[in-house]
Amino acid sequence: TSPSPSRPPKNRRAKEEPEIIELAATDPMHAMAEPGGALDPPPPPSPAAPTPPVQWPKDGSLDPPPSPSPVAQPPPVEWPEDGVLTRDWVASFTAALDWCSRSIPPDQLPSVLSADFVRRLVVAAAVILHREPNIVRVDPRPDQSVVVVGDVHGQLHDVMFLLRDAGFPSEERIFVFNGDYVDRGAWGLETLLLLLAWKVFLPNCVFLLRGNHESKYCTSVYGFEQEVMVKYKGQGTQVYRKFLRCFEDLPLASIIAGCVYTAHGGIFRGAVVLPSKRSKRAKKGHKYKAGPTDDSTTLKLGSLDELLKARRTVLDTPYEGSNLIPGDVLWSDPSLDKGLSLNNERGIGLLWGPDITQQFLYTNNLKIT
Repeated sequence: TSPSPSRPPKNRRAKEEPEIIELAATDPMHAMAEPGGALDPPPPPSPAAPTPPVQWPKDGSLDPPPSPSPVAQPPPVEWPEDGVLTRDWVASFTAALDWCSRSIPPDQLPSVLSADFVRRLVVAAAVILHREPNIVRVDPRPDQSVVVVGDVHGQLHDVMFLLRDAGFPSEERIFVFNGDYVDRGAWGLETLLLLLAWKVFLPNCVFLLRGNHESKYCTSVYGFEQEVMVKYKGQGTQVYRKFLRCFEDLPLASIIAGCVYTAHGGIFRGAVVLPSKRSKRAKKGHKYKAGPTDDSTTLKLGSLDELLKARRTVLDTPYEGSNLIPGDVLWSDPSLDKGLSLNNERGIGLLWGPDITQQFLYTNNLKIT
């Protein structure tokens, strides 16, 4: 049975290469609670054998990493009455996340982070994200640096180390996270909550883009949905739905300093114009199927204006129909072959060659320096 239009084919593989790219030198770290952890990503698996999703035990047990020193359980985290986050609040929240990941089984997380607290944080972040355009423009001042971060996939301790090592977000240091916050790793929920807290605290210094794993399909296959259900049990469905709604609000791309384009997947095709109902009725006896043609010669490079107008509020990016740009931005891959072609291996998105990269940069007055 062929997959439904809203569900990508099962042979798609998610991106797995974690990366950190600093576009400018970083300053000494800011004073803040120091969580534990180390940045030591595993080697990427063979393309023929994708990393399997985390298998959550039914009893919720999962051995946390050893804590460097025993500490008392923090009190339940409370959402500020005025809804305004401070640096001290984010520091305490970070310490609570670190403690929970090391000291209690996953199904005891609500003793520190209640479902109501999670809902409040996710909704507060979603309101901010919803107001942002598909392409966020990051225009740093001469005294500001920008750090771009790739896939983190639930590696909470790596993210805490990264923030401490590069320097926490501030008025002098801007972070752009390029998607894939959840799945695969054991702490996708905590990782995403930490980044959402930073977004609420410093909305103009922390930018969160959408990755292909921020979707209903990927989170149901690669572990995040199961993670939420194990940790929040009877309230898991409600919590999971809040995250899905937040995923829809995540912007798709960024342009940094007016010249650097970042997106989780990459380059995209031009807007697809489907035949009108009248023209379809004229083809009597012929079934019409909306979607990309197998003839890659008809593909044309998309513009930033078309990306700005694309509809991003979808649970799963379509792989057929007229709204194909979001799927391209999240799922496409670079290729050594020239031109644009369909990404048949994934079943969604495109492959683009170095000539298309040059054309895209030239057309949009972009560059990498």
